[in-house]
Amino acid sequence: MTLHIKHYLNLMIFLVHVFPGYCGDPLKIAFWNVENLFDLEDDKHTNDNEFIIGGKKGVTKEIYQQKLTNLSEVIDRLDADILGLCEIENRFVLEELNRAAIIRDYTIIHYDSPDNRGIDVALLVDSHTISVNSSLPITVVLPTGSLTRDILYVSGTKDGIVLHLFVNHWPSHYGGTERTIPFRAAAARTLREQVENILAKDPTAEIVVMGDLNDEPIDPSVKIHLGAHMETDSMGIAPYILWNAMGPWHRNPNGSTYKYAGTDMVFDHLIISAGLLDRKGLTLINGSVGVFDGQKYRQHGGKYDGYPFRFWAGKRVLGGYSDHMPIYLSLEKSE
Repeated sequence: MTLHIKHYLNLMIFLVHVFPGYCGDPLKIAFWNVENLFDLEDDKHTNDNEFIIGGKKGVTKEIYQQKLTNLSEVIDRLDADILGLCEIENRFVLEELNRAAIIRDYTIIHYDSPDNRGIDVALLVDSHTISVNSSLPITVVLPTGSLTRDILYVSGTKDGIVLHLFVNHWPSHYGGTERTIPFRAAAARTLREQVENILAKDPTAEIVVMGDLNDEPIDPSVKIHLGAHMETDSMGIAPYILWNAMGPWHRNPNGSTYKYAGTDMVFDHLIISAGLLDRKGLTLINGSVGVFDGQKYRQHGGKYDGYPFRFWAGKRVLGGYSDHMPIYLSLEKSE
């Protein structure tokens, strides 16, 4: 028996004794706002003119290709089994991005949303690690009666266990924070209704909510209207039905997913149900929640020190990645 096989067997024995519930490979789930991934064609039904060739940003084929290359670098490094995305224009750019990434060949789940700018959410799934059962877009109606970006729902099965996934991109603060609070509250209530419907049928259902919620863990849309608390012992106590795994990163300069006016913020969330904390079925792996980070993915020096190294700065190409950092967690099957 070779030395490396002995090491492997010793590792497996160690895992069985130290983690008796350990079964098979972990399932890594990630989310990323990729900052305005538009194609070069004018869509007459959306406001995408600034990103087309001849538009005010001065986009060229080379700039578009650089954007794809930079994003695919991070996606390959994330190496997630399931990857939620937002700020993507259409299925075409998702297919382009999937071709640019080399580590995985994802199944793309995407629906066109009624967003004025034409940006959508999507889920990329490695069908070798989890099978997709069903998917549908969930309409979000704002208090004004207008529509915003859909919430994407996907049901999948991993090792015989059903996993419910929701991908979100709630309304931004554009037009003023106070004015737009009801918009994010509407998205939160829409999502909560879907989660409660699942939990009414199965109180131990395994649910992952991901997305750029444009609010922080302490804001009413997330904490009250959705019911996602930062303390696990508050779950099940009204109004809390979910746990926000990004809570520990709140106001953490080493883990902010977004930065505005010099403040470290968590706008990007991974939120889970109690069914992923009960050591039955699929279970969150302790210490697996994180923010994908690194020196090259942040700006350094000057006014924007510590900010995510974004691709665009107004009309100027910085040549970075996104104005948001990716986030991730891992699940494993318990006995």
